[in-house]
Amino acid sequence: MAQQKQLKVTLVKSPIGYNKKQAKVTEALGLKKLNHSVVLPDNESVRGSLFHVRHLVKVEEI
Repeated sequence: MAQQKQLKVTLVKSPIGYNKKQAKVTEALGLKKLNHSVVLPDNESVRGSLFHVRHLVKVEEI
């Protein structure tokens, strides 16, 4: 079985001053502070969440 792709997501801009929903999405992704990174599975659910906060995060494929 092939290994599932993963995404490294880093919060590069604060959600303060943006829509409250976007702050909740970053929190749901596990991003707590600026420059905090998390590794998430590359699936449709995560991609959809990242689409809503694409201006706040940096995404790298692992």
